[in-house]
Amino acid sequence: MIIKKYSAALLALSIILTGCGGASSQNENEVTVPSAAEDTEAEITDIHTLITSGNTVTAAVTSLTAAKADTATTGTAAAAQESQGTEKAAEVTYAQQLPTEAAPEIQPENDEQDINVPVNTEALSFEDAVTSTTAFVTTTTLLTATTIVTSLAQTTTTITASLLPKVVLDGLTLEQKVCQMFMVTPEALTGISPMTEVGSGTQKAIADYPVGGIIYFAKNMTSQEQMKKMISTTQGYAEGACGIGLFTAVDEEGGEVARCAQKLGTTRFESMAHYGVLNDSRTAYNIGSTIGKDLKGLGFNVDFAPVADVNICSANELGSRIFSDDPKIVANMASGVVKGLQDEGVCATLKHFPGLGAENGNTHTNSTVVIDRTVDELRKTEFIPFKDGIDAGADFVLVGHQIVTGFGDELPCDLSYKAVTEMLRKELGFEGIAITDSQQMNTISKVYSSGEAAKLSIKAGIDIILMPVDYRSAVDEVCRAVRSGEISEKRIDESVMRILRKKIQLGLLKSKTTE
Repeated sequence: MIIKKYSAALLALSIILTGCGGASSQNENEVTVPSAAEDTEAEITDIHTLITSGNTVTAAVTSLTAAKADTATTGTAAAAQESQGTEKAAEVTYAQQLPTEAAPEIQPENDEQDINVPVNTEALSFEDAVTSTTAFVTTTTLLTATTIVTSLAQTTTTITASLLPKVVLDGLTLEQKVCQMFMVTPEALTGISPMTEVGSGTQKAIADYPVGGIIYFAKNMTSQEQMKKMISTTQGYAEGACGIGLFTAVDEEGGEVARCAQKLGTTRFESMAHYGVLNDSRTAYNIGSTIGKDLKGLGFNVDFAPVADVNICSANELGSRIFSDDPKIVANMASGVVKGLQDEGVCATLKHFPGLGAENGNTHTNSTVVIDRTVDELRKTEFIPFKDGIDAGADFVLVGHQIVTGFGDELPCDLSYKAVTEMLRKELGFEGIAITDSQQMNTISKVYSSGEAAKLSIKAGIDIILMPVDYRSAVDEVCRAVRSGEISEKRIDESVMRILRKKIQLGLLKSKTTE
């Protein structure tokens, strides 16, 4: 009977220590913590398994201890009744219950980290065996627990970054999701112009239509302190509305397009054509870094820069805003600015895809701007700076309103599936946020309604619609299109997930993290 108790307890211990019945081939002290959000449940299960195993070990050791106590009691009774020789025979040790040969060393199935636990059955007493077994189990459990804690600590950012956006997305209504795909001016929110302060009107507008971002112009700026307060207060309204902060954007290219330098006294630079002559990537990086520091200090997190167009036609609307007529120089300089901006925590935006440099017109004032370029010509020239900027990690690409004959669809590029999805996404490999140029510009507003342009942009693959004439009607029209099946909600979710992933990197979902 005593032998059976020992055997049962030892069997339980051997199952735990050797992993009998388990499918894992990992070492006892190795636990792989998944970084993907969908593996979080399995991760929690692994921890529960560890705890359960620990409880089983405790029960087994307790059983062994009880069996030993039972042995001691039986041995005492036998000694009172039997002879000295019989008493000696009754002194059964733990080693005598096991085979006489030494047990083989326990080897982990994965030999990257060998843990050898030799068991000399002839030498171990009952107390030694229990102590040795308990020490092994305790050490293994501690190693495993330490590995779990360390791995979890190392992957907390990854798990949070992948899990939180989906959690937030699932908690949004359709209207809230669609609103995240719009960036508007402060004046569009309230109908008051110019806006240099915010209050209840802005708060109510954001509560009703929680847009994803706001773009600021020179007319919104009076001083650095005023700008900081305006942005921070508006961010508070957005977080209060749906727990998601705003993209706060500005055009700060340097040179002639520099709202903050002109109105708030931040660092001034020459035109980009001036620096293009130098073709020095370190200079470009310093420009981006300096602008990034200035903007971050004011509360901006998106800069609509750098210009990645190539100066092909002297009649284009950009002029000295372009670095060069050499695509390789533009690529070198634009990539440097991208890196400098983003190293300071400000999203860079390559513009105006697929390139405005060959334009002979103006998308601000003309109803239609047509660029007669084949796809092969674009690949050899205009695409080169955009590809380099994308490879440098640009967070945004701004898509222009020009019609490119080589695409064959006679649509402004920000409404063109060929331009946005086939060229920008698939051919150039851009996985970030695609945003339209301002849809108040004549090439859109004189041809399409706000709702129609927004729907076409989303169907094309755009993530954010910038400055529609009437953003409320555009949001409503997109929501109706989703409910009718014209646009799938999956397509909306695809863009909103891109937006949310970037916003968590910028710290704009902090309020949700702490709930």
